Amino acid sequence: YKFSLSSIQHELKRIGLSLLEVAGGLVIESVVIGSPAHAAGLMVGDLVVAINGEIRGETFQNVLDAQERGVEVTRMQILYEEMTGRVPIEHLESDWVIRSFVDQVRVSGMFELFKRFMDVAGGLVGLMIFGAVFPFAALAIMLESGLPIFYSQTRLGKGGTVFRIHKFRTMWQNAEADGEAKLAVENDPRVTRVGNFLRRTRLDEMPQFWSVLGGEMSLVGPRAERPELVAEFQRQIPFYRARLLVKPGLTGWAQINYGYVANVKETAVKLEYDLYYIKHRSVGMDIQIVLRTIGTVLRRTGR
Repeated sequence: YKFSLSSIQHELKRIGLSLLEVAGGLVIESVVIGSPAHAAGLMVGDLVVAINGEIRGETFQNVLDAQERGVEVTRMQILYEEMTGRVPIEHLESDWVIRSFVDQVRVSGMFELFKRFMDVAGGLVGLMIFGAVFPFAALAIMLESGLPIFYSQTRLGKGGTVFRIHKFRTMWQNAEADGEAKLAVENDPRVTRVGNFLRRTRLDEMPQFWSVLGGEMSLVGPRAERPELVAEFQRQIPFYRARLLVKPGLTGWAQINYGYVANVKETAVKLEYDLYYIKHRSVGMDIQIVLRTIGTVLRRTGR
């Protein structure tokens, strides 16, 4: 998988920089700096370094000279994260996980303790809501499409461990009769009318609170994916398996910021959100994600 200039231009427009145009790798209407003296003459205050790998030779010296003149130097990856809430996988090096990512994943024991406490508390509350919703959801599903009420699938958890999730059934029976794993898409014809309501309100996820209490999942984390899809995306998207460094979640940074994905390109964008969460996860970020998810449920704007 490889990003194009058009995708970069689209991202600039999405975050409000619509006056900039991308052509040949350079940004039109901006200054191209040729030397430290040129930068000093133009009173440049910020320098973004968009070079993969080591900065060597004259380029490295120019960056040092700029820093000595008081110019704020930022790597493109860092600026991209700050502007988009995503980690740019197309600008990462092959040893990125080892050099940068793994250290970030080793979060404090206090955070892990808080996260487990939030999972248990949230899981208990969720199961209480599930108990209240179950009779109505079960009746609606049976009246429209018969039994079974639930469906179960194999998913991959932290470290690639295999577990089963359970959800209210939202698709017609035998929706994947050919046995081929397919991504859910917007306005999916396989989804029933009751299933569409359950998905928009995220009530279909309620049975997964058992997995949260059992420790296979967390309230917040990357979406749990099927082994077949993980294997396929791992072949096409760099760093895809890094999602498995943490527990999957009922909701997550990618889920609240990006909707359905229909192809590999969109899956890569969603991965960037997942990697950003894993790199920057914190108590405050988890609370923010949970609150935004509650808002989605109340507005019935879920996927």
